[in-house]
Amino acid sequence: MKTILNKISLHPLFIITLFIFVLMGRFKFMCYFMLLILVHELGHIAVSFYFKWNIDKIIILPFGGLIKYNNYVNTPLKEDFLVSISGVIFQYIFYIITNRYISYSYYSIINYSIIIFNLLPIYPLDGSKILSVIINKLTNFYNSLKISVVISYIIIFLSILILFKINKIFIFIFIFLIIRVNKLSKNIKNIYNKFLLERYIHEFKFNKVKIINNIYKMKKDYRHIIYKDNNYITEKNILNEIFKYKSL
Repeated sequence: MKTILNKISLHPLFIITLFIFVLMGRFKFMCYFMLLILVHELGHIAVSFYFKWNIDKIIILPFGGLIKYNNYVNTPLKEDFLVSISGVIFQYIFYIITNRYISYSYYSIINYSIIIFNLLPIYPLDGSKILSVIINKLTNFYNSLKISVVISYIIIFLSILILFKINKIFIFIFIFLIIRVNKLSKNIKNIYNKFLLERYIHEFKFNKVKIINNIYKMKKDYRHIIYKDNNYITEKNILNEIFKYKSL
């Protein structure tokens, strides 16, 4: 527990937001908000521990938390889904249990606002990670990264149009999200290279096999046979060829 606490940090945006709400006399609001955020993140942490994921850092943001993992890219989609959805599930169960004992009128609004916001399909929110699992079921990993970026930009744009009229403070949150999505967009090639390099170095056991004709069509949870120059080449052999003799 002490190790986890040492990995928690407060993002400057959260500190600014906290200061603004305290000045507005909304200290109680922030206390309940923080309580639900912590429960939400504990859900992610608990399931991450169950799957033996390595937590690198936990950042508390104005709209929730962001957990950075030092983990394989090739995590099973089942684990990706359960870790991503666990925060919302833990938070909602906690809310159901505690709601009868808490008389604060904004408690329900805070709870559902956090859940709805985190389920938006914007990277790096939970909704984007859950949607990514679905996309990875339908297409290859490389395309899933590009699709996640496009969807994130679209939802950010629509959200700004709707929420900016309600409260100008949302603009700071969406600026942060735009920065994160831009970073993902620029790192797609690096992430995919890591995806391939892991498969070259480690022996992952996948039950499903797929025949592809391009190294960029590899899917999560699959091992592959590559059809190249009228020959069928195993995934391991093609990765040996890539990483031993030339760069991707």
